[in-house]
Amino acid sequence: MVDIKTWITSFTEKVEQTFPNRVWFIGLQGSYGRGEATETSDIDVVVILDVLRIDDLKVYRDMLDTLPNRDLICGFISGKNELLNWETSDLFQFYYDTTPIKGSLDCLLETIDKQTVKRAIRIGACNIYHACVHNFVHEKSDDILRSLYKSAAFVLQAVWFYETGKYIKSKAELQNAITPPSAVLTNVQELKNGASVKFEEMSELLLNWAKTIIVGYKER
Repeated sequence: MVDIKTWITSFTEKVEQTFPNRVWFIGLQGSYGRGEATETSDIDVVVILDVLRIDDLKVYRDMLDTLPNRDLICGFISGKNELLNWETSDLFQFYYDTTPIKGSLDCLLETIDKQTVKRAIRIGACNIYHACVHNFVHEKSDDILRSLYKSAAFVLQAVWFYETGKYIKSKAELQNAITPPSAVLTNVQELKNGASVKFEEMSELLLNWAKTIIVGYKER
């Protein structure tokens, strides 16, 4: 597995050399950011520059091509102004799932209130519902269903935050906190550990869960 501390230090140095005096923020998301990485986990990095132009993307892409584990690198890059004006329901998850390496995202907290979190829950559940229905009828893809369960875990993190005011990054810790345990989150963990997809059974569970969330967190 990647030694993420060594890797992210080298990455940060490279980014700062490539964009001198232009880097506003660097962070780490995903499994490595949550301490849940496996051998196949992506390295999900965040880079926010003062401004972002297409030429910057070309330079960034070329820089990434020089790094080890290039096939695992993914993530988000943007200009500062775009991020500060981003859809606030997206910023909730972005803020809480990002481990800062350089700089801070604390200014985003000014835009994240309880209604923002509720909107994030509802939009997430609606997207899962839509994709689950489409996948069941048309695609019939185990991989898509796996991906939808991963998305459901993020919605459950938002639900827990909405109800308690606490954000739990770790899926295992979240499952221990929820009483009774979430069947959806149980499937998330089992799928991550290599369990086979039970397509119809898991689709039905996810659809019914999404339906409950959509109705339970409607706008009032």
